[in-house]
This record gives sequence, structure tokens and C-alpha cells, in this order.
Amino acid sequence: MDEQALADIANELYAVPLEEFVAARTAAAKEAAGADKELAAAVKGLPKPSVAAWAVNMLAQHEPDVLAGLADLGSRMRDAQASLDAQSLRELGRERRTMLASAVDTARSVVQQQGRAISGTIAADVEGTLRALTADEGAAEAVRSGRLLKALSADGVSAAELEGTVAVPGALPAPSASPPRRPALASVPARKERPTPERTSRPKATKPRLEAVRQTPRPASPPALEKAKAALAEAQAEEARTNGLAEELQEQVEETRSDIDALVQEAAELRERLKAAEEQLDRARKQLAATAAEAKQALREADKAGRTVMLARERVLRLSS
Repeated sequence: MDEQALADIANELYAVPLEEFVAARTAAAKEAAGADKELAAAVKGLPKPSVAAWAVNMLAQHEPDVLAGLADLGSRMRDAQASLDAQSLRELGRERRTMLASAVDTARSVVQQQGRAISGTIAADVEGTLRALTADEGAAEAVRSGRLLKALSADGVSAAELEGTVAVPGALPAPSASPPRRPALASVPARKERPTPERTSRPKATKPRLEAVRQTPRPASPPALEKAKAALAEAQAEEARTNGLAEELQEQVEETRSDIDALVQEAAELRERLKAAEEQLDRARKQLAATAAEAKQALREADKAGRTVMLARERVLRLSS
């Protein structure tokens, strides 16, 4: 089976509105069945994406420059991490927070153009997936493929788990080689074994035994100061990364608190409106009861007046005759 042909079909399927996916997949499998049964079966087996994954796919389809910008930012962050540049990591962390917020807003807009809306929970999954794009090159390729099946997560330390997260993974380009690691300390060469002379021909030692034993000289190790500086730089880089993560989480906490405060205020206003409506309803019911009683009394009086009129008419007729 031609995997690229499957990828081409998948690219079209994962670009359609979410509610049309199943019907489009059925039609594509039926069309492929005429030429390649195996391809048709593979098309039929393409999974429907989650809402968050579909939203990210829409972003890849309609706003690829947004993902390209995030991927470039991720590359710069990895370079700063490799060079242990703590100051750059802090600045790039702030830039990432701004870009992620803008990208999520763009995703909301793109999804709305497709006739849907995403909830706060889905928006959080979209943001997590885009953060993974900046932290892991494999995740970046998966997201930018537009064939994502579910949300991604990556912390910048361990690689993102990509198994089962993208359709037709074999068609993804291989991620570029990771930046070289800092050179490790030179290893101590193995000692050369001395040939053991046969005991029968061993000459008598002419020098003291301790003086005769010669050790292989050890290679000089890096100065302690250089190792301490490298450890300090690495610790500073890790501090910058964790500080950036802490700042992001703190901002999310503040945003959630603001949302809660707004919802509490809205709930209080709704309770006030409900109370006012209930009071108005109670007054209307009382007014209805009073008006109904008055109407009933008025009907009785009208009936009585009608009978009086009839009696008076009959009396006039008798007197007239």
C-alpha cells in the first residue's frame, strides 16, 4: 500500500469540519476501494480526532504561520537550553506565554469560522498541545502535519509521547538531530597490562619493591573551578526553566481566580434577578386573585341588576295594560 497516498487522503479528511468527518471518511474509503482494497481499509480505519486535536488541525490548515512561529520559538529555546543561557531562557519563556495566548485566541477564531466553539477545557488542551510543540521537535512535526488525533503534552525534559497521537505517522518527516550534548569528562585510559615474565626466569629485584612498582599516570581532570562553573550554569538554566513554568502556572491560577470571581458575581446577580422575579410573580398572583374576586363580584352584581331590570320591565308592562 502506498503510505503517501494514505497520507494525502488523511490530509483532506482531517481538514473537514468535525461533524462531517465520518461521512467524508466513508466516501473516501468507498472511492479508494475501486483501485486499492488495502488502501480503502486503511482509510476506513483512520480515527476521528478529539475536539482539541481537530481545533489544532484547523489551526494547521488555516493559520500555519502561527505554528511555524511557535516551532521557531521552540528551536530557540532548545538552543538556549543547550548553551545554558539562563537569561535567554527567561526572556523566551515570557515570549512563549504571549505567543501561546495569541495562538489559542487564533484557534478559537478559526474554529468559530467552522461553526463551532471550544470550551475552556478544550482551550486548555489546545494550549498544552501548542506548548508541547515548542518543547519537542517530534511533537512539532506531529502538530504541523494537520493530522493530530488527540492532545499532546511535553514538559521540555522528557520527549512527548507520540504513539497513537497522529494519523499516518510514517509519513511524518524525521525530526532533525538534537543539539550536541556538552562533552563528558575524558575517561581514564585502561592500564596496560605488563607482560608477566615466566617465574623460572624472574631475576632478583635490585631495588626495593615499592620503588619498582610504577603506576600508569592518570590524565589530568578538568579543574574543579571549571566543573563548578558548568554545574552553576546548568543549575541556572534549570532554575530559569522552572521559574518560567511556575510563572505560567501562576498566571493560569490568577486567570482561574478571575474567572471564578466573575462567575460568583454573575451567580449573585442571577440570584438577585431570580429573587426579584419571584417577588414580581407573587405580586402578580395576588393581583390576579384580587382581580378575579372583583370580577366575580361584578358578575354577581350584574346578574342581580339584570334581574331587577326584568322585574321593572314586567311591572311597566302590567301597568301599561
